[in-house]
Amino acid sequence: MSVNKVTLLGNTGKDPDFKTFDNGGCVAQFTLATTKRAFTTKDGRQIPERTEWHNIVLQNGLAKVAQQYVHKGDKLYIEGELRTRSYDDANGVKRYITDIVATDMEMLTPKATGAGTQAPPPAPDAPAPSETDDLPF
Repeated sequence: MSVNKVTLLGNTGKDPDFKTFDNGGCVAQFTLATTKRAFTTKDGRQIPERTEWHNIVLQNGLAKVAQQYVHKGDKLYIEGELRTRSYDDANGVKRYITDIVATDMEMLTPKATGAGTQAPPPAPDAPAPSETDDLPF
């Protein structure tokens, strides 16, 4: 048995690049930054902040969602698997790229109401709808 699973929570570095294919499929690609905060150890040593950049690849349905709703700076939760590909650069040197091919994506940035503001939460004292309000009989 083997496992190839990646879980990331970070912010997008750019709007997705979206491509469609003749067979009806599509792909969206963007970068995602994950940052480990700076801290000070017990002995006073300063550990600086560290940001890692990940190449995210979404296919078909997820790609269409990303094209429409994902923007630079959005906070995303991504689950997927690692895939490595290679190519030869202009000098003939073999280069490797590791992508995260996403199987699940959750958008965590609150929706804007149109003017760049966050939608207000529901009032805490608002009455819950009755179970019988929408019955057809």
